[in-house]
Amino acid sequence: MDDTDLVIRAQHGDVDAFAQLTSARTRRLFAAARMIVRDDDLAADVVQEALFRAWRDLKALRDPAAFDAWLRRILVRGCYAATRRRSRGVVEIALEPDWEPDPGAGAGRDPMATVVQRDQLDRAFARLKPEQRAIVTMHAYLGLSITETADALGIPVGTTASRLSRALQAMRAAVEADERTPTLAPEVVR
Repeated sequence: MDDTDLVIRAQHGDVDAFAQLTSARTRRLFAAARMIVRDDDLAADVVQEALFRAWRDLKALRDPAAFDAWLRRILVRGCYAATRRRSRGVVEIALEPDWEPDPGAGAGRDPMATVVQRDQLDRAFARLKPEQRAIVTMHAYLGLSITETADALGIPVGTTASRLSRALQAMRAAVEADERTPTLAPEVVR
């Protein structure tokens, strides 16, 4: 049974069909939410709320084939609302993709350089606004096209492309600023 059939069944109140639809997507939804809100507990809450809203509002979905974009839009809006409600600043977490890198892909590379580069990217990513993190997450992490990202965020394609460009420029600027910042050398004990 394809996803469109599951959506239609769920729209008619089939809880099992909805569970099948969402169980296949929960891990990626959580990963995207975690990257946007930068907090595991808050991300779990956002995913739970998004799934609840999706179940509650599923009958209003006109095009069952658009379920994924619709669900991602609910998730992203939930992330925005959660970050606005949060009274404290951004919580730092490491970006951890849900896949393992190919062991042969790094042959000949300096593993420390890779760690430093990931750390630089993580710090630059953390400096972005939640809206910018959402666009970068949808496009770069989830691998959505510009059109799919626009659908997920509920904004025009041109706006998505320009916001993605600005977010990537901001990340580049943050990495370059970090590279220019001198690091303090440890004192030598004599």
